[in-house]
Amino acid sequence: MPEIIETTVYRLDELSGAAKERARAWYREGGFEYEWFESVYDDFERICAIIGVHLDTRDVRLYGGGTRQKPAIWFSGFWSQGDGACFEGHYSHAKCAPHRIRDYAPQDAELHRIADALQAVQRRNFYQLHAAVTHRGRYCHEYSMSISVERDSPNRQDMTADAEDAVTEALRGLARWLYRQLEREYEYLASDEAVDEAIIANDYTFTETGHRFG
Repeated sequence: MPEIIETTVYRLDELSGAAKERARAWYREGGFEYEWFESVYDDFERICAIIGVHLDTRDVRLYGGGTRQKPAIWFSGFWSQGDGACFEGHYSHAKCAPHRIRDYAPQDAELHRIADALQAVQRRNFYQLHAAVTHRGRYCHEYSMSISVERDSPNRQDMTADAEDAVTEALRGLARWLYRQLEREYEYLASDEAVDEAIIANDYTFTETGHRFG
């Protein structure tokens, strides 16, 4: 025989301290099942274009059965030593990159350093360097990127002795920079303030002990 069971439910601000923590833990466990990193990726694409990195694209399958193109960027994080970010693409000299990156990100000293380093090594090689960046293996960090540097000289001049290392380190530095932005974004979204805001905005309700209701 059917029974009617009544349950008193609470909004987040009505819970005790311990119950709030349990509610937040519930949200953190399943609250990131969406592409929360898209804004970071968009920013990274713009920065790559300024510096001279042309990101490859990859097919991503959609729920409806189709596919769409997304930049070839991967990351894992943020809890183990092997976590990081990587990308695939091609690098070539971009005019005025140090000046343009300062206009775009005036306070970001690391991006300034990367752009300056690439500009300096390009100058020593008459702006003829280019590089291919591919991802290898199953890990995602700057050292999972294979970087092949060449000089496109009409006179077949060799690269300067430091060219390969300089370009490689700059591009790996760019991957490290990306990972730090992803980590900061995740830490913000997982903070008590941001989690509380999301729970309240979605009008989630809980039992007195902080377990999700409904």
